[in-house]
Formats: sequence, structure tokens, C-alpha cells
Amino acid sequence: MLAPFRCRPGLSLSAMASSHSLSQSAAKGSQFSTTALGRWSILNKKLPDAAKIKTLHVYDFDNTLFKTPTPNPFLWNSTTVNRLYGQFTFLGGGGWWHDSRFLAATGQGFDKEQPRGWKGCWNENIVDLVRLSMEQPDALCVLLTGRAEKSFSDLIKSIVASKGLEFDIVGLKPAVGPNGEAFRNTLHFKKLFLSSLIETYHDATEIKVYEDRPKHSDSFRDFFTDFTRRQSLSPTRAPLIADVVQVHDETTRLDPVTEVTKVQEMLNVHNDALPRTGQTSPDARLQIKKTVLSTSYMLNADDAKKMLALAQIPSDDSRKDFKLFGNNIVISTRACSPSILEKVGGLGAKMLWEVSGIASLNDSLWAARVRPVPSTAPYHTEHTVPMVLLALKGDARPSEAGRITNWQPVPSNQSFVFETSVGEKVILRVEAANPDEEEYESCFPQRPPKRKFAGEDDGSHRNHHFAGRNESRAFHSNARGGRGGGPNRGRGGRGGRGGRGRGGFHSYRSLDDVDPKTDQGGYGRRVDYDDISNAPSYFDSQAFKSQRKNRGLPPPPGRGGIQLPPRPETNFPDLRRKS
Repeated sequence: MLAPFRCRPGLSLSAMASSHSLSQSAAKGSQFSTTALGRWSILNKKLPDAAKIKTLHVYDFDNTLFKTPTPNPFLWNSTTVNRLYGQFTFLGGGGWWHDSRFLAATGQGFDKEQPRGWKGCWNENIVDLVRLSMEQPDALCVLLTGRAEKSFSDLIKSIVASKGLEFDIVGLKPAVGPNGEAFRNTLHFKKLFLSSLIETYHDATEIKVYEDRPKHSDSFRDFFTDFTRRQSLSPTRAPLIADVVQVHDETTRLDPVTEVTKVQEMLNVHNDALPRTGQTSPDARLQIKKTVLSTSYMLNADDAKKMLALAQIPSDDSRKDFKLFGNNIVISTRACSPSILEKVGGLGAKMLWEVSGIASLNDSLWAARVRPVPSTAPYHTEHTVPMVLLALKGDARPSEAGRITNWQPVPSNQSFVFETSVGEKVILRVEAANPDEEEYESCFPQRPPKRKFAGEDDGSHRNHHFAGRNESRAFHSNARGGRGGGPNRGRGGRGGRGGRGRGGFHSYRSLDDVDPKTDQGGYGRRVDYDDISNAPSYFDSQAFKSQRKNRGLPPPPGRGGIQLPPRPETNFPDLRRKS
């Protein structure tokens, strides 16, 4: 039974209700106040009173306000790009978005860029909006980023100040929130901040959030929709109109030499930190290695343009479906063996060639035939006929160039001699250091061993060499595979590397956008299935044979395998490589 409610002597019920309301307001005020909100900011700046602010403008930093460089997918293989994005992959500072050296290297580096305000590194349309926010007296101007407060506070303040931009709040992600909040990711951090922002400035009637990542933009829209729904049931502030503005990001890159240098510096920090964590095995150390995609006689840009002119490729107006090349004579679509490299004179060796013919295959592939000068000069090329691939149209493949037989001679007044140098087209990767690895072996990415099943001979794959993950080979790509395995490595052993094709990078990936290890493009273990010859003996069982017979399927092949019909005779010339 409830005890009877009694008023304090001299205090009416209405007064008590008013007192309760004030206490609730005081509790709310202590939770959401400009002082409490100011703890989210790295600026030592008093925030304007809540009653004076009618609109809230929140700007993201990376690729919204500032053109932040991202890992170059044409410099690194896809596995390494994923590793660079990871926060916990490298000891001593994290990856690309968590190590300040990469942001500081934007443009020509901090020392040169700070005096000139990082000219050319800004989204000027957003800069203009920030300046309008600064001039609007009833607007609160906020810069909000998931960059770590500990690592990036001074750098981001310097970048913003160099442009003359002033914000009321600059919010970076702290290790722990002002009230002890733990953040699962950048999106979680931003939502908690936005909750405090709109509850503190409860008289504001409008909020605009500028964001470049569609995933975050959609999440913010859902956040404000849910907030509006809750406010309709139990209002805590004035009605709020929310607008999330999707900003088109403009991808930028670091200078390639600078990028490799900064990654190497990060790896040095990682390797130096290994002994302190008890990781002393050689595999724990990381280093930059190169994957050779092709070895070629390289042409200079002027000679390539002269060749393209000879081929009479359609004008620029109809080149939307074209890929132009003309910059090399392919020696090998992989790293050259030491013997072949010696034959062509080694990397950097110079050689003269003359254009002798032009051809087009089905109006979808163009190539120029060349011959060495002098004609007795030793050389080695991927095709029997030395050629320069000039252009591809549509779905044409570079390997189809070998089908060309009808070459049109080049008039003597149009033929010209050009010089080449032997070079490699490479892509870099970060991989475990292997002190026992030879230089030639290091040109091929490591690959996890195949899955082992019960009954397999442990030594059956011991001497096999596995080549790397699927990376782009540009126009040198074909289905020839890689270095053969085991003792039968020669030409017949091709199959280790397979076709290549790195997926495109349509937008940058930041902070939390790291694939799980099992996703395509991640750095987890890839599963390779063994040949059918190693499968269990179920295929020889009577039950299986009976089942096939009942289903009307043809009987399985005998132990000798399937006998193929003889190859028909043709009049095609022998196109085998001649060294």
C-alpha cells in the first residue's frame, strides 16, 4: 500500500512541480552544455551561447574539405593496399589513416606547403561554404573528422590555419570520449558527437552535414530520421531540419617516390618495434618487394606518338573505347630469367630498331612490326615477330597480336629508327622479409601453401613454387600463368601465377573501411583445391558408378584418362618462340 503523499509545510503542489522541472532542466543542462560540448574540441575556445545559434554546419575533413592523398593502386598490389589501410597491421603508429607522416607529405611536404597554405590541395567549393559559415552570426561552424586526436591535432590545426579558416569546434576522435565513451569506429564517434551537438544547441532549427563517403552519408540520414521520430514522441528540443550533403571526392596521390619513402619509414618503425613485443622470427619483419609484371624494350614518348600516327588510329572523337599503348616491345610478360636478361644486355641496355610494317586485326587491334638495327643484333621478344602493340578497341586482347599475318610495309619516307632501353614494369608489395630468398625469386609474390587433405603425401608439393595474387598486368596480361612448380619447371610448368586483374578503386577507403580477412582483396588465406587425382576414392565406388548409370550420364574415364582425338593438320606457320 502506497504511503500518503504529503507536501512540505509552506510548499504548494504547483511549486513542487516547478521545482521538479527545474531540477530536471539542471540535470539536462549539466549533461548537454556548451562547456561539456567544448570538451570534444581540440581548440581552446569558448563556444557561443546556445540561444544565439540557429543553424549548425558540420564539415568532414578528408576528401570533403581537404584533398587527402590515398594509397596508389598503380604503385602497390591490392593485398598491400588493404594492409596499408589497416590500423593494426603495423606496429608503432598504424597504417595510412593513422600515421601522420602520410598526411604531412601531401603536396611537396609540410615545410613547403605550410607557408603557401597547401595550395591546390583544397576543395575550393567547400572552402567557400566554410567562409560563409564563418560570416554567419547565428551559425556554428564545426570541423569533424575520425582522425585520431593524439596523432593529428597539431597537424590538422596547422593545415586549417594556413588556409585562414576558423571553426568554432574542431573535433577529432579521442581514445575515450569526454564522458568515458568507447568508440567502435569513426561513424560511431561522429554520431555520438552529433547527438551532443544537437541537444546542446537545442534552439537551432537547421543542421547541414557535408560528407564525401556515401556509406556515411546514408548512415547520417538514417540517424537524423530516427532522431526526428523519437522527438515526435518525446521532444527534448525545437524541431530540427537536417540536410546531409553528399560531396564528390577528388582522389589525389602522393608523389610515387615520396609514397614509397614514407611506407619504408613506417616499416622501419614496425621492424624496430618487433623485439619489444617478443616477435623475433624472420617472418615478422616486413619489407618492400617488387613484382615484375613485364620486361620490355622501352620506347620514349616521342617515338610512341610517331608510331601511333603511322597506324592511322581513329581520331580522338571516336576513341572512347580505345586503349592506347605504343611504348614497348615485350621481352617477357614476367621477370626475365637471368639467362634471357644477359642475352638482351641487362636492364638499361640500349638498342636500335626500325619500323618495318603496320597492321590492324579486325579493326580492333593495331600493331607495328619492327626489326633490329643492325639486323644481326641479338634480341629476345615475346612474339616470334618483334612488334609494338599500339592500340586495342573494345574487348580485344593483347595476346591476339600473335594472329597478325598481313603486315603492310611502311613507305621508306615514313619509316624511322628509334632507340629503346631494357626496363621492367613493376608493382610493389609489402611482404615478410626472407633472408634466404634470391633476387629473382623475390620478383614473385609469396603464396600460402595448398590445403592439405588426409592421405596426401607430405612431400608431394615440397618443391613447388607459388606465384602471386591476381594483380593488373596492363596489356601484357594473358593466360600463360607463371613459373612452373617442382623439378619440371620449364615451359610446361606454367600455371603458378594465373591471369591477373586487380579490381578498380572507385573511391578511397578510409579509417574503418577494411575488408575482413576472408573477403576478396583481403590478406587472408586463399584456398586452392587440389587436382582430381588426389580426391578420395569415392569416384571408383560401385555406388557412384551405379548412380551415374541410373541418371543417364556417360561412364567415368578409365585409369588412363580420356583419349582426345588427334590434332588436325593446319597450314599455319610454326609460331613457337625463336630465341
